[in-house]
Amino acid sequence: MQRIDALIHPKWIVTVEPRVVAETGLSLAVDGGRIVTIAPPDEVRKRFAPDVVHERPGHVLMPGLINAHCHAGMALLRGYADDLPLEQWLNDRIWPAESRWVDRRFVADGTRLAIAEMLLGGTTCFSDMYYFPDVVAEQAIDAGIRAVVGMIALDFPTAWASSADEYIERGLAVHDRCRSAPLVTTAFAPHAPYSVSDDMLSRIRRLADELLVPVHTHILETDREVIQSVAATGKRPLARLDALGLLNPALIGVHATHLNGEEIERLAEVQANIVHCPRSNLKLASGACPVERLQAAGVNVALGTDGAASNNRLDLWSELELAALFAKHVAGDAQAVKASTALEMATINGARALNLADETGSLAPGKAADLICVELAGPGLVPVLDPISQLVYSASRDQVTDVWIAGARLVSDGTLTRMDMAEISTTAHAWGERLTAT
Repeated sequence: MQRIDALIHPKWIVTVEPRVVAETGLSLAVDGGRIVTIAPPDEVRKRFAPDVVHERPGHVLMPGLINAHCHAGMALLRGYADDLPLEQWLNDRIWPAESRWVDRRFVADGTRLAIAEMLLGGTTCFSDMYYFPDVVAEQAIDAGIRAVVGMIALDFPTAWASSADEYIERGLAVHDRCRSAPLVTTAFAPHAPYSVSDDMLSRIRRLADELLVPVHTHILETDREVIQSVAATGKRPLARLDALGLLNPALIGVHATHLNGEEIERLAEVQANIVHCPRSNLKLASGACPVERLQAAGVNVALGTDGAASNNRLDLWSELELAALFAKHVAGDAQAVKASTALEMATINGARALNLADETGSLAPGKAADLICVELAGPGLVPVLDPISQLVYSASRDQVTDVWIAGARLVSDGTLTRMDMAEISTTAHAWGERLTAT
């Protein structure tokens, strides 16, 4: 018999690929951080001698969720600027607060808090856009979570960098340091077309092509952004990015709430990626991403939470449920974004957007063992007539019992195994006192 690390025996397995179905009568074997096989329980018991056996008789075993857009360090600003439109939220509250408070310690403590929240909710990978990406990478490595760290770029000085050259140089240094980190990769992260110049965007495009990394940016988030872009440049923001050579399969465009038909066709033509952040868009009244139209055109649409300052939670379960519900309302079609489609958006579509689909986002032999168990039990979850429906429309992060990333068990029976939640909470409360004292 072959010695392996673990066997997991759930009631249902959702592999996501080749299609989203809940299968019974299957178990999953893990060794060396990777999935060895998915096969009937009797077969794996005969073939393998596991160090650990996990019996999960009322659970779904599925890929971990992928948060394709967040600002992890902003977890410390949760509730700091609620019920404001985007421009006022950003210009009057967030940027002044960041100018005063954001430093390496702030980002470290905020990112650690965000990672704890995401892990407990079954998120096994996140794509970040924030200051001090070197610190974000350090925290991700320490926690054992998979991450795509954004090499942030802006046209104005911040605590991270003071000039275009420094943003680029410091970002490239982070990229070089992450080469040896098996779970952490990088992406260029110019904040948005309205906050980054053509010159810097062109430099980023050339470097992204050379390094084969994605470009992660906010696009078309508000109607005002479009109006100002046309007034200043004569082009809509997406046309400006297109002229600079940034519309390609490496683009990760976040929000996209004000797309027109030609832009949808162009995104599909170039195979760009869109990240939908429904809770943040609704809270800021930014607009509605036309998810059903994008998907019908063939655009890959993933899910993100945005930051806790504009969402208040880093909860992919909330996002995938709302993505399905909101899309039906926007399209006027109850069949738009079915439950199975929402699960794809939260898993394999995120992996595709982040250039990680060969590694994570679905369950298959050879892929990384990025797994979660979700218990479908309790009065709000039974009877289980359709496990996929239950996952999307009934379950929440509270039902996540176990999380593995690259085979390492980071959540066991709903408890973090590597991070000290009491210490993280104490630190967050201390930051709260400082932020509310001024």
